[in-house]
Order: sequence, then structure tokens, then C-alpha cells
Amino acid sequence: MKNTHLENPLSRRSLLVEGTLLLAGSGLAMSQLPRIVAGEETPRRIARIGIVTDSHFADRDTSGTRHYRESLTKMSEAVNKFTEAQVQLAVELGDFIDAAPTVKEEIGYLKSIEKVFSRCQVPRHYVLGNHCVYTLTKEEFLAQVPQKKSFYSTDFGELHLVVLDACFRTDGVDYQRQNYDWTDSNIPARELDWLEADLKNPTKPSLVFVHQRLDVEGHHGIRNAAAVRQVLEKSGSVLAVFQGHNHLNEHRQIEGIHYVTLAAMVEGELQVEEMSCTALGRVHSQYAELVAIQDALMRIEGLPRGHVLLESDNRRLVDILNGLASPNLGISADGFMQMGI
Repeated sequence: MKNTHLENPLSRRSLLVEGTLLLAGSGLAMSQLPRIVAGEETPRRIARIGIVTDSHFADRDTSGTRHYRESLTKMSEAVNKFTEAQVQLAVELGDFIDAAPTVKEEIGYLKSIEKVFSRCQVPRHYVLGNHCVYTLTKEEFLAQVPQKKSFYSTDFGELHLVVLDACFRTDGVDYQRQNYDWTDSNIPARELDWLEADLKNPTKPSLVFVHQRLDVEGHHGIRNAAAVRQVLEKSGSVLAVFQGHNHLNEHRQIEGIHYVTLAAMVEGELQVEEMSCTALGRVHSQYAELVAIQDALMRIEGLPRGHVLLESDNRRLVDILNGLASPNLGISADGFMQMGI
């Protein structure tokens, strides 16, 4: 299969071990990887993060593959899994809710899904998605969650976390009250200047969280993504960017930074015995992700375990369950993505 996800597949910074691609970062010598995989060395745990994205909760009937009401149950199960896994922080990557005809109803959706997500008794971070502010303003959304700003950064242990807001039109106006085209997504100049200053003198490795995609062009991409990537690359501290919006699992590596797009919670029925997929390769019944970061590896697990489907750029679907994944895609046959840091 032609690789379209990793810019330098199987380069000197990568190693194939039992069908899983391990990508070594600057902080890890290649000689350490086999010993860690073999269990001869124990990686030092840095963080365990629970991530959900695109729950689109709403009191709406199912439309196609989107099961809006089921997101409450899926979120509850995700929180239970996060608790069992002892996550240290939780991130919601946007489109927490779907559209409602009135502000009052949409705030009701938000209160309902937040009541479940807030059972995560760890620091929580909320990325704004376009559906979060379809009827609401950003201020109205943030008033219902324990977060004051739509973009900011914070340190968490040995990591620097950056939350971005791409819900701006090309003219710099905030999304709100249906005043936007969802394909017109931007990081405005003032936010880009802030980001550059924030990452100028890094002292810790950084993780970036954003709803719309920074690694593609077209409808799902941020229009000035190239300028944002330039800031991230210049910093030299960014390990990975986590993003949603596209409702699928995808992984790219650009200039040493991992861009990880995660599947939507809203897609697919909760109780699915057999794997199913659409022509677009969307994931059915994957409702959350666990990210375990150690001083050697970053490992991403789809929940429930094994229900992972990856779409490649050439629209070829890779069925993880059947072990047909190409190692060049950064996905192992058991449904995990492992990337060196």
C-alpha cells in the first residue's frame, strides 16, 4: 500500500516491532526501543489522558450513522473507562453538542452532556467545535463548563498543553448564532501571535488540541493551517496535535509532528456486534480514546478496544480488526497507534 500518512516512513527515527510502528523522537535513542517493547526497561509514566470528540449530543432522532441521543450513554461509558484507567486529565475535542432551534434548548443539551462528562474528577479541557456555537455564543458555551477562555495554554506535570480555537471566520469574526460557513475555519492573527509567543521559549514538550484539522486542506481543514504549522514547527517542542471534526481516525506526520485525527462519538450504534463501515471510512462504535504518554512512547487506544477503522488518503479502508493494517500507517493490527516522543 502506498504510504500517504507518514512523510518519512521507516526512517532512521522509526522501528518496526511485531507489526507496530514505533516512531522515536529526539528524546529517545533508537537502541532503547527494543528493550522497552521486550519489557527489559520500564518507561516512566508522564501522563494518561482521556479524549472524547464529536459527541454531537442532542435530543434528535438518528440521522444516517449519527446517533445523537446515544452520546449520553457513550459518554457515561467513556467516563467509566477513564476512571478505570486512572486518567489524569480529560479533553473534549469539540462538537460536544449539536444544533437546537433555540438557545434555551441548546444550553439544555450542553448541561446534560456536561453533567456526565463532569464525572471525570480530573482537570478537564474543552475545545470549541463549530456545532458548539451554532446557536450559542462562545460566552454562553463557556459559562456552562469550568473554563473561561476558548484558547489558552497550561502546564500539566512534565507537559505543556495548548488548546486552540479555530471557530473564526476569515474576517476574524467569532462563530455564533449561525453566522458562519463551517468550511471557513481560521486561527485569527491575534491567536496566532499569542501561540507564537506561548511556544517561543519552550521548557516542556507540548501537546496541541484543536477541533478542525491542521494537517489537510479542504472543507475539514483550517484555512491558514500552513501558517499555524509553521509556528508549531518553529517551536521544536510540539509532540502531537489532536483533532476531531472529520469523524474518522487518521494519522499523519509532518515535519516531525504527529497529527492525530480521532473518530466521532456520535457515529454508530452503541451496541454493535459486527464492524460496519461507510464508503468514507467512518468509525462505528468507537466512542473515546486513551492516550498514555511515557518517556519512550505515546500510545493511543480506541474504546471499546479493537473497534478502530482507518481511512487512508487514497480512500482505501484499513480494517484493523482483520489485521489488514499497513504498518506504514502508524496503526497496529490490534487497534493501537504508537508513536515515539
